[in-house]
Amino acid sequence: MKPIKVGLLGLGTVGGGTLTVLRRNRQEITRRAGREIQVAMAAVRDLNKAEKHNGDGLKLTTDPFDVVNNPDIDIVVELIGGLSPAKELVLKAIENGKHVVTANKHLLAKHGNEIFAAAQAKGVMVAFEAAVAGGIPIIKAIREGLTANRIEWVAGIINGTTNFILSEMREKGLGFDTVLAEAQRLGYAEADPTFDVEGIDAAHKLTILSAIAFGIPVQFDRAYTEGITRLTGEDVKYAEQLGYRIKLLGITRRRANGIELRVHPTLIPEKRLIANVSGAMNAVLVMGDAVGPTLYYGAGAGAEPTASAVVADLVDVTRLATADPHHRVPHLAFQPDALQPDLPILPMEEVETAYYLRMRVADQTGVLADITRILADSNISIDALMQREPEEGEPSTDLILLTHETLEKNMNAAIARIEGLGTVQGKVTRIRLETLGK
Repeated sequence: MKPIKVGLLGLGTVGGGTLTVLRRNRQEITRRAGREIQVAMAAVRDLNKAEKHNGDGLKLTTDPFDVVNNPDIDIVVELIGGLSPAKELVLKAIENGKHVVTANKHLLAKHGNEIFAAAQAKGVMVAFEAAVAGGIPIIKAIREGLTANRIEWVAGIINGTTNFILSEMREKGLGFDTVLAEAQRLGYAEADPTFDVEGIDAAHKLTILSAIAFGIPVQFDRAYTEGITRLTGEDVKYAEQLGYRIKLLGITRRRANGIELRVHPTLIPEKRLIANVSGAMNAVLVMGDAVGPTLYYGAGAGAEPTASAVVADLVDVTRLATADPHHRVPHLAFQPDALQPDLPILPMEEVETAYYLRMRVADQTGVLADITRILADSNISIDALMQREPEEGEPSTDLILLTHETLEKNMNAAIARIEGLGTVQGKVTRIRLETLGK
């Protein structure tokens, strides 16, 4: 059987890793796919830099449209990232009847609905395992391995940069700015780290996971996103003293009135496995009604971990390329006509969770009573309380409260009243808390 011909858009970190894995494991991959997968063409920015990848008849070009318009190419692998020209290239490849493999979470979070609809109409596949959590096969796990389950919720550490920063803050007692500079020096963080530290990258990935878990269209514009830039070493320390770790979590949960879709720093009990995921690693916890909680852990980025997911998609597409398009695994797990576009994404004020609150208060009688009265007025009950002993002559101290679950709008109202007290200095620090139990 003749080889499947692949065209790569990009020969950078992931593209180079994909080519390396395909060449090194050629025999094993061919045995699994049923035919050889051969990279026939690649689009690159710099032909001189790409010369090191030459061999096996690989043709190089600086025009990516040469690849998507090449009639000999069966599968286009998009690894250039961003929205443009990636969107135009992917849609052109689909229009030309080519299958697409992509690692571009930004593209799918923003334009996935359009891309999947175009692929469905043309009878081709769009595979995107590498778009979420690098080498962890989380897309396949939810879309296929857990297909018997009604998914209740998904919670994930899906950005390695922020997990590295939070791990270093906890383990070394350093501040955010210091650790961010170290992450940039080590190559974990970009020169402009906004997408990572503000939670945008995690929200792109969570949007895709939510669509697959619940059979809804991708809706990135409705995701609540909050990053880690305002976290302090004090909060990391206090959380530890209370038996919790702080992680940037992406959480999507099925509720009776809609779907939660949110990314934010979160306190997690230290006994949970996911709370102990350190460094730049990723982990995703999925709760199914039949299987219960399942945890997926591994490298969320890097040349060969991500290439592992890209090549797995290439094998899947190769196996199914000749299958009836109507009987392939659907892009978003559910058959296209069975998606629920009317299932609402809940606004953040309608989300129900527990909270960590830290406030600077005057060291005087009656302060705690005033604060607990305000919380009670909003139907918020306290789960735990910690007050730092003030130093000799110090007029104020830190008060830390953990609450039971309540609606975000109730907490917003309570915090506004607490900040209005003359005995409370400055703003109340609020971090959401999830036990990640059933």
